[in-house]
Amino acid sequence: MQLPADPSRRRLLAQGAALVAATSGAAQAQTAAPAPAAAAEAKPFPAYVAWKNQAQMIQHTGTTIETKRTAYGTSVVTPVDRLYIRNNLPAPDASIVNDRDGWSLAVEGVRSPRVLTVRELKSLGIETTATVLQCSGNGRGYFPSKPSGTKWQVGAAGCVIWSGVPVRSVVAALGGLADGARFLTGTGGEKLPEGIDPKSVMVERSVPLSNLENALLAWEMNGEPLPHAHGGPLRLIVPGYSGVNNIKYIKRLAFTAQESEAAIQKTGYRISPLGEKHDPSHPSVWEMEVKSWINGPAPDAGPVKAGMVQIHGVAMGGMQAVKRVDVSIDGGQTWREARLVGPDLGRFAWRQFVLPLKLEPGTYQLACRAQDVKFNWQAEVTPENSGGYLNSGWRAHGFSITVA
Repeated sequence: MQLPADPSRRRLLAQGAALVAATSGAAQAQTAAPAPAAAAEAKPFPAYVAWKNQAQMIQHTGTTIETKRTAYGTSVVTPVDRLYIRNNLPAPDASIVNDRDGWSLAVEGVRSPRVLTVRELKSLGIETTATVLQCSGNGRGYFPSKPSGTKWQVGAAGCVIWSGVPVRSVVAALGGLADGARFLTGTGGEKLPEGIDPKSVMVERSVPLSNLENALLAWEMNGEPLPHAHGGPLRLIVPGYSGVNNIKYIKRLAFTAQESEAAIQKTGYRISPLGEKHDPSHPSVWEMEVKSWINGPAPDAGPVKAGMVQIHGVAMGGMQAVKRVDVSIDGGQTWREARLVGPDLGRFAWRQFVLPLKLEPGTYQLACRAQDVKFNWQAEVTPENSGGYLNSGWRAHGFSITVA
């Protein structure tokens, strides 16, 4: 994901990253080539993510940490200690999770607006849902134009199980929506600097009100209290939407007639043509698309032994469930249907797939493509955009392996 093109915001984030990641050196975004990755791995993780499995991750900066392709394994749920990190602002002080139930949320745009604590939210309902959490810039490193921002490959994503209260239940408890609501707007609880326009730096995103049915206010992640690094004590989850719309440390939930005026919404995270600045008229980075990639054999794992090879990976449908996945070993000239494996955790989760093949010595061009239940195929190529967002093209995500 890329920050809005605002100089004051860039300065703030650079300063904040240095504070949060004092030991990380605030490294510049790197490609995932082996040499830069190895250099990044040698740096200790910032304190707020020191509990992460460093051996399974690539640190680009103190606020951008990627999961290694080989760390996904073959299970559906991504372990929290190897789930990617991407923050638009430095995380608040960790003390905010000392009293998780005391964290408060202002709810506006309903008939009976009020401030609710997490303790009160827990009395309004509980639901569990599995979703793909994916940074808007995942796959940016594959765009030929090399847009600015972290050069994520496939590691800025994971499949997570969330527990919390459905937003629709909160709305119902507060008398329903007020007239004129068209957007669901969430505001993060990060500390903002004084003497600067809050809208230029605050994390506040609006999504269409159609997400009211599926949105969740989550306090639990993979069966444990929501970690501070991932938005605890409370996070807004918008299933099927890219990561930036899933507001961490949420302190305000409003149902509004217009989109937020915050820079991160108005001029940030827009699908803008190459060479053009983000503009409110350009499509917002909202829904994710059909996408898949191969995790094993990995492209940088060295020669593969000839014989039976289990080609496996993950596939997501964005707003729809995955129907099938095809795999090619000749760069997309021919395809074979893979088998979906493991539990089906719902339409917003990803599916693991596998295709066992007997491979003779030689070089193979691996690729995969997914199809959702509405028969939409993963695109071969994602059109380039100035922010490097939502790269889902199967051709860019393909790679070669050598079998010996």
